[in-house]
Amino acid sequence: MERRELLTLLGAGAAGFLATGSSARGDDDDKKKAEHEHLMTMARCATICNMVSAHCLAEIQKGGSENGATLAKVAAYTNDCQSFCTQTAALMARKSPMANYAHKACADACRDCAEVCDSSNNEHIKKCAEVCRECERACRACCSA
Repeated sequence: MERRELLTLLGAGAAGFLATGSSARGDDDDKKKAEHEHLMTMARCATICNMVSAHCLAEIQKGGSENGATLAKVAAYTNDCQSFCTQTAALMARKSPMANYAHKACADACRDCAEVCDSSNNEHIKKCAEVCRECERACRACCSA
């Protein structure tokens, strides 16, 4: 994710929280904190997916030691996963009635991305799989709430 995209994602999250207003009730504060944590989880996932995609493309270009077909597949999945995370965060931040659909799709995209990343021997790509699984769990929890 480029800096501009990350700022947009985080800006959408901040705007969503400002729009909800402040409340003295603890339940609302807990809910806002959980939403904030979920947005940050999606931002982390989008960021690492973008970084891994760029890494894979650079490795393919320089003819790295890892299989080019595997790297190309990881690059494609991480690029798409980043898009799901960014879109879901934007919908969640603005309290869209469509956000629940996006969370389900984002969870599935993160699951699939993690599976593809696990096919690599690279430690950075394996870390991406961990972050994707964390985002998947957060999105599934958000759907069931």
